[in-house]
Amino acid sequence: MAQSIEKEQSIQQLIEKSRNKKGKKIIEKIMPILLLLAALISVVTTLGIVFTLIFETFEFFRRVSIVEFLFGTEWYPFSSGSPSFGVLPLILGTFKVTLIAIGVAVPIGLSVAIYLSEYASDKTRKIMKPILEVLAGVPTIVYGFFALTFVTPILQTLIPSLKLFNALSPGIVVGIMILPSIISLSEDAMNSVPNAIREGALALGATKLEVSLKVVLPAALSGIVASIVLGISRAIGETMIVSLAGGATPTFDFNITGSIQTMTAYIVQVSSGDAGYGTTIYYSMYAVGFTLFIFTLLMNLVAQYISKRFREEY
Repeated sequence: MAQSIEKEQSIQQLIEKSRNKKGKKIIEKIMPILLLLAALISVVTTLGIVFTLIFETFEFFRRVSIVEFLFGTEWYPFSSGSPSFGVLPLILGTFKVTLIAIGVAVPIGLSVAIYLSEYASDKTRKIMKPILEVLAGVPTIVYGFFALTFVTPILQTLIPSLKLFNALSPGIVVGIMILPSIISLSEDAMNSVPNAIREGALALGATKLEVSLKVVLPAALSGIVASIVLGISRAIGETMIVSLAGGATPTFDFNITGSIQTMTAYIVQVSSGDAGYGTTIYYSMYAVGFTLFIFTLLMNLVAQYISKRFREEY
């Protein structure tokens, strides 16, 4: 009896093992398919976005000359007489905001990154890191109202000629918005530099500041430059801040105290219902979006090239 019971138990165990093996085999076969589908969804989505932009942009260029679009200095699509579709004022407005943002973000971001990497204690770093993360989580529309209702009045006390809608205020706030990404990526790049290099420089008589600026900073150059380029691409694609605080006047000049319009602000204006479906103004939104896509794509490619070209391996 005991032998028969042991045989039955061993048979049951073999059956359970075989079932488990079959289940594992099924999972092993299904999981690669599911992972492939997840990868294909992202690829198909990207291709769908790109092809949509391309097809609608071609429809726009069937109605408007590409030469006028690329080299025209007047952007008046809503004119009842003869509308103008020169995209240069929108590009210049975008660049004005971006340059101001980089002028604010790069010096402050690198200074904070050097402090956190080289000078701050662990306790200070634990306090400042969460604050920077909260800054990164603030919605951009909140930044836009902050620029319009707080930053602009302060700037108007310093610059009386500054108008309510201008390029300076949103540029400064966009710079504040991209600070966390520049600080975080730059600090990570500096932390990846081995301590042996720091110790060697200190042993040769260098000061802490000289080690930070002349040793650590050049060694982490690839990561720092990549963070700056990625910050530029984000500043170019910013929407709500420039829409609320920048205005809606596309001008082809270098004045930062007057109203401007960026590429993203124009897309918001058209998509909010100012143009009917199938009109030239409607298709101009896709042409401007495709131009913006080209700029951000180039920025990302430059960031990848720089990170690979100047990467230091330790």
